[in-house]
Amino acid sequence: MNKYTIEFLGTFFLVLIIGLSQNPVAIGLGLAVLVYMGAHISGAHYNPVVSLAMLINNQIELKEFSFYLASQLLGSVVATYFIMFLGNDFNVVSNTNDISSFFVAEILFTFLLVFVILNVALNKNLKGNQFYGLAIGLTVTAGAFTVGDISGAVFNPAVSFGPLLADISLWFKKYRGIAVAITASGNYISGAIFPILLGGLISDYGWRISYFLLALSCILIIVPASFFLRRRLDKKFSDEQEQLASAMSTSSRFKPLTLQIILSIAGICCCVAMSMPQIHLVTMCVDLGYGSQVGAEMLSLMLLGGVISRLISGVLVDFIGGVKTLLLGSSLQCIGLVLYYPTTEMNSLYVVSLIFGLSQGGIVPSYAIIVREYMPPQEAGARVGIVIMATVIGMAFGGWISGVIFDAHNYYQLAILNGIMWNLINILIVSSLLFFGTAKPLKSKMA
Repeated sequence: MNKYTIEFLGTFFLVLIIGLSQNPVAIGLGLAVLVYMGAHISGAHYNPVVSLAMLINNQIELKEFSFYLASQLLGSVVATYFIMFLGNDFNVVSNTNDISSFFVAEILFTFLLVFVILNVALNKNLKGNQFYGLAIGLTVTAGAFTVGDISGAVFNPAVSFGPLLADISLWFKKYRGIAVAITASGNYISGAIFPILLGGLISDYGWRISYFLLALSCILIIVPASFFLRRRLDKKFSDEQEQLASAMSTSSRFKPLTLQIILSIAGICCCVAMSMPQIHLVTMCVDLGYGSQVGAEMLSLMLLGGVISRLISGVLVDFIGGVKTLLLGSSLQCIGLVLYYPTTEMNSLYVVSLIFGLSQGGIVPSYAIIVREYMPPQEAGARVGIVIMATVIGMAFGGWISGVIFDAHNYYQLAILNGIMWNLINILIVSSLLFFGTAKPLKSKMA
């Protein structure tokens, strides 16, 4: 069996066991069984952090890491759907308000998990041992018993972006759209700035030192900044939002799970289309003879346009709602892709890249707003996370399939046409939501 299939199945059943049992012993024993099942085929990572450790340890190549990551994320998303279908709430519960305790617990036991895997499964002195699966499973069990009440025992960092958007959307009574848009603009701002900053560092010091400095800056900035997010939501407002969401869910023709699936499919389609220029613009400029520096400048210009687009969309969503904003953004993105098709001249590519950035920046945050408009607030973290995960899968698949198309035909225009096709599917799905499936969002009565 293919190793990526094993990673998908292993992650799927691991998440399924976690979500349905939420029992440390069951989770540890389940992981041990899954490790024995797949270790001889894929290495039984079932966790992006473990795959990253293997990449750093030269056990897998960068291309393999990408497929491992996609398989694991897809398995996690599919398992979450099954958990919701079977009627369980998949929530990570923490019983502490001390954010420093949360971080220390997660960092310590994620480190321990990876450390055990590297030393038990890969150590030459223990080659061929038969206890590695039990050791890995018992590590997770020990961690869950030890810090489960402190952090929820996640031991996996791939769950931050979706819950952050969900948390921001819960806090705002007015101007929720612009709040989510400002938060979501952070990755676009970094995408516009860091290629320029890192370019010089990589040239002078190499990519390893540059990425180490980038990781260090994340620790020094993100961890202290997270302390500002400690305060809990006012219960009175939370109760009112629950009533509004219940009324919206009743007025919609789709059940929450059905709407979740529709939004996830739409997210995959729009991001397959979005990925083609974002991932391949630099290499396209190299192939056209303009060089990677010009491509990096165009990408930065596109991402800066995306910041502006997200802010404008954030204002717009507060007036017309998430579904209409999503449809508008998707339609404009399709126009931007069409403009890329005949364009090969350098100055024109600068202009088209800016237009594309201005057209599509507000798409992904709109999904978070739709979830908040039509689904219960207490489920926002899980549901937004699933939809955002679907968009990430779309970006990964879109970047890969565009490369496959170019390699087969040596012609980027066919990859652009592929993106346009996926974009049209997204427009069709969102249009059906607008005209057949959703009602006008209700407004909060609180000031």
